[in-house]
Formats: sequence, C-alpha cells, structure tokens
Amino acid sequence: MIEFVWPWLFLLLPLPLLLRWWLPKHGQQLASLRVPKAPQLDAKTGKGRFINPLVVISMIIWAALVTSVARPEWLGEPLPIRSDAREMMLAVDLSGSMEIADMEIAGQRVNRLQMVKEVLADFIERREGDRLGLILFADTAYLQTPMTYDRDTVAQMLEESQLNLIGERTAIGDAVALAVKRFQLREETNRVLVLLTDGQNTAGYISPDQALELAKAYQVRIYTIGVGAEEVVVESFFGSRRVNPSRDLDESMLANMAEQTGGIYFRARDTEELATIYQELDSYEPVAGDEQQLRPREALFYWPLALAVSLTFLTLIVTQQPWRRT
Repeated sequence: MIEFVWPWLFLLLPLPLLLRWWLPKHGQQLASLRVPKAPQLDAKTGKGRFINPLVVISMIIWAALVTSVARPEWLGEPLPIRSDAREMMLAVDLSGSMEIADMEIAGQRVNRLQMVKEVLADFIERREGDRLGLILFADTAYLQTPMTYDRDTVAQMLEESQLNLIGERTAIGDAVALAVKRFQLREETNRVLVLLTDGQNTAGYISPDQALELAKAYQVRIYTIGVGAEEVVVESFFGSRRVNPSRDLDESMLANMAEQTGGIYFRARDTEELATIYQELDSYEPVAGDEQQLRPREALFYWPLALAVSLTFLTLIVTQQPWRRT
C-alpha cells in the first residue's frame, strides 16, 4: 500500500487558484502569473471559448510537485525481525599468573591465557547480533576493542593479546569501572560484563567495592569466571607433591560482585568447565530478542517529481518552437 509521510501538504493544491483569484484584486497582475494566450470570454455569455492546454499541464505539474514533497512511500508486507539490544563486554586478565600451565587442550598442557583464548573464540563466534567489546587488564585496564558488531575483530584482538603486556598484577576494579564507563555511551541496552580472572585485586586506582557500586548504579550485570585448576602434581627433587595453583583466587569477591549485580559466579578448573560455562551464558543471555514486525518502506517521491520535471521541459520546448512565435 502507499502512504504519505506529510499528507497535510496536499492542502497546498489549491494555492495557484487562490493566488490567481486574490492578486488581481489587490494590485496589478504580475506578468509571470498570467497564462499566455488565455481563453477570451464571450461578452454575451461570459463563457470561455476553449480551455488552454497550458493551464491543464500547469495544474498537472503543480499536483505532481505537491505529491512529491508529501513523500509517498510504498509499504511492503510485514516481515518478522529480531529485536536485539545487548551489549556484552569481555574483560580478560593478562596478569603474570595467567602464564601458569595448569590447563589442557587436546591432551597438551597449556597456560591459562591460551585456554581462555581457545574457548572464548568459540563463544564470540556464537554471539551473532550482539555488540561485543574487549577489555584487557593487569596493572591497569585498557579498552582493546570498542563495542562493535564485528566479531572477527574482537576475536583477532583477543588472539593477539600477550602476557606481561601491561604488567603482572591484577586491577579487577579498574576493569569493571572501565566497562561501566563504556556502557554509559549507549542507553536502553542489556549491559553485560563477562570478567575472567585467576587472582585477586592487587593493583589499579579503583577498588572492587567502588567498581561494584558503579556497576549497580548503571545496571551492569556481571558474570565472573574464576580460572585455574585446584590441584596439580609438581615433580621435584624430593618427589611428587600436590599444590593448589589457584590459592590466590579471591572467589568470595568474585561471587559477591556477580550476586550484587544479578549475574552468576562460575568456576573454571579446566577447559571443559569453561566451555560449559559459555554454553550456560548463552542460555542466561540469549542472542535473539523478542520477535517484532517490520514493514519495509520504499520511497516513491521521485516518480511524481520526474513527471513534473519532464512536463516542464516538454512545455518549454513546445512553447519555444518557431511556429509558436508571433
């Protein structure tokens, strides 16, 4: 069906007739408003002997111009769409402890950061339709990738991240505060922060408690993930012994941060657990939103505009021909 964006502009249609009726009564009639070779009125009957074709063409041109500026549009059939308004920031720990090789991928021992890269890349790939961002933190936090729909870029920036790039300590509070700041730039979105760390807050300018208050104030939901095995066997000169490489992990702080913001704290002791956590995050924060109806619109103003321009040029050509001159 056809609709007009500004249908009230059709009130301008009688404007030329009103001007033709009004101006002769209030001054000398302007030459530009006089129709050339207008029909002469019969003195006895008061009726015109013929209708000037130029008058009819002028009326058509004016009607076409008014129709064009009224912005006609063609509305197509309603199409179902998904309404997605989710922003998800990923904050990854690059502190020195992430170098501990207590994880396995395909039977090979790898460090924690390598494991996070491997599993997180698959999670990023599944978040089609979401705006993703990436924060890396150690002694401080910095924005590696701003919010974007380009998941390939986010995955590439994560893959290129290196340990000890910004220090060896852990600024969890700075990472959360930076994420909240970036979320402030947009409104009416589901603001989600996924924070991965293997330690406790040992650096930065903002404490985890201060960052938590900011997240609550700006309604940022935080999912925290504690990374690291709980027990590994270490060979030494005196034999084998079992140690806990995650003894510095502040689980109580991470659990409180998630609970206070409506998120969940997860514990990733190995690659399989981390992959399961990301699958659970998909269920807690589904990609697709509520289905809505969208009617595609196609502008049609250029058709009446083309008609008006064509008739104008055609009239000028005809009226300027030698046989039309006297």
